[in-house]
Amino acid sequence: MRKILVLLLFVVLVLPDKLSAWGTTGHRVIAQIAEKNIKSGTKKKINKLLDGYPMAYWANWGDFIKSDTTGRWDHTHIWHFVNAPGGLSKEGYINHLKNTPQQNLYAEIPKLEAIIKDKQSTEDDKRYALYFIIHLIGDAHQPMHAGREEDRGGNSISVTWFKSPTNIHAVWDSRIVDNEKYSYTEYADILNSIRKEKKRQFQFGTLDDWMYDTYTLANDIYANVKNGDELSYGYSYKYKDVMEVQLQKAGLRLAKVLDEIF
Repeated sequence: MRKILVLLLFVVLVLPDKLSAWGTTGHRVIAQIAEKNIKSGTKKKINKLLDGYPMAYWANWGDFIKSDTTGRWDHTHIWHFVNAPGGLSKEGYINHLKNTPQQNLYAEIPKLEAIIKDKQSTEDDKRYALYFIIHLIGDAHQPMHAGREEDRGGNSISVTWFKSPTNIHAVWDSRIVDNEKYSYTEYADILNSIRKEKKRQFQFGTLDDWMYDTYTLANDIYANVKNGDELSYGYSYKYKDVMEVQLQKAGLRLAKVLDEIF
């Protein structure tokens, strides 16, 4: 465990934000919202599995392990996204997801849920599955993780953000979130303050519905950006509310998934 903690600290300090979906802040916001909305019984079981650490502490573990040099986690790198061509209907998109042979975000989440539910799973297996679920439900709501293969989910679409060179994937990973200048606890408190009726509305549906929502947002983003665009205040103003809704949905839906598991 100590070695893992040292690795986590190293990654936080030195790795670029393009490695992390939603960035460290966004993923922690999602985890914190989820922890505020899970049932008390769920929280007790999760606390035991996470050795008392808050969910936000582990929210970026799924990205941090990309720096592991043992090869143990290399097969998980492709779990963080699922590609699809643009313009598909909902039925066409779901069929595409179900028939994608490569391991991916959509396929792995149910497998991880099953590991935690399985009474034969070891505690370590359940713990690692939980780390991934906390992270991947967040990824499922970052629109460029439901992007297109030809541009690597927007990584190949170069833009500037307030005159700093980057790409549209990184803009959605962290730049829009970090532009608000909140700590993850401040942002989670703000975004969690919506009415219960709105929370129930956001939690409605299944992973199929949630992934299609993210995919349609990705289509909108692709339609409104091109290589070389200079993005700043106008882009942040246009998409700030959209980004915040995605964080809210991710946190509340993570809470729903965890309550169903535990």
